[in-house]
Amino acid sequence: MEEADIPPGVLVTVLGADTTEDFKEVKIAVSVFPFAKSGQVLEILNKNIYRLQQILNKKLQMRPVPKMIFKIDASEEEADKVEKALKNG
Repeated sequence: MEEADIPPGVLVTVLGADTTEDFKEVKIAVSVFPFAKSGQVLEILNKNIYRLQQILNKKLQMRPVPKMIFKIDASEEEADKVEKALKNG
């Protein structure tokens, strides 16, 4: 993702986006692989949120454009832990 300078070897996937009823905010769920880098990725996304918001503003026709809020989705990490526990237990 060149807009946010994600480190090489890190995969960031947008899993979904939920807007508030008034469309003022959008919560964007992202998955990060390796999961250990998720804190760093969240920091990078939040650091670059102004630039990302500008890109969104240019692409969307709606006004006001929702304010972006990023959150890490840990469901894949949790599923991996359960799978390992089942194999070892």
